[in-house]
Amino acid sequence: WYHDNLTRHAAEALLLSNGQDGSYLLRKSNEKEDLYSLSVRGKDSVKHFHVEHTGTSFKFGFNEFSSLKELVMHFANQPLIGSETGTLIVLKHPYPRQVEEPSIYESVRVHTAMQTGRTESDLVPNAPSLGTKEGYLIKQGRIVKNWKTRWFTLHRNELKYFKDQTATEPIRALDLTECSAVQFDYSQERVNCFCLVFPLRTYYLCAKTGIEADEWIKILRWKLSQIRKQLEERNATLSS
Repeated sequence: WYHDNLTRHAAEALLLSNGQDGSYLLRKSNEKEDLYSLSVRGKDSVKHFHVEHTGTSFKFGFNEFSSLKELVMHFANQPLIGSETGTLIVLKHPYPRQVEEPSIYESVRVHTAMQTGRTESDLVPNAPSLGTKEGYLIKQGRIVKNWKTRWFTLHRNELKYFKDQTATEPIRALDLTECSAVQFDYSQERVNCFCLVFPLRTYYLCAKTGIEADEWIKILRWKLSQIRKQLEERNATLSS
């Protein structure tokens, strides 16, 4: 259940698509050399916890363990505190590395197929799109340049925004096949801003933290790279 260079996004994709409540895996943290991240699924979300390797032991919060096996045994019998919501999470199901890890989110479907014995085509209609993300962002208005908090959802090649999380109809759906760039933006008098460049308009968005802005930028850029790749493949097929 140790997944060496698995990214945070890919860990979430794996655990949400194939895992269950209590599924967990350990991966290298992106932050420091001697730091690991324990990713644990609790109901419909994935929480990430730091595990520090001191050379002789593994530190997790106020606890210290001589081995990872000891750490897992400890938390298999008592819950981890998940988040500020107080969700209780227990380490129940180690997520194994026996099957080949996907290099990109969408190929997790193939990974699922290998585990269930079904083919990829059986799974595609029902499988969740794994290059997904949702959350609140602050958006600048088009005409009146005020800032309003909106709920954003990214699904396949569509970025939608809603008045809030409870709204069923989006205010607008942006087609990412028309987007030419996603980048950090320093032109606004706000921090953690980034922009999406479309032919007729540039959308300015701000996240609560720099990490969150970075995550949105990374997944949106990944989407754009996939769109370009598909376009190149299609053009190559047509020209041949």
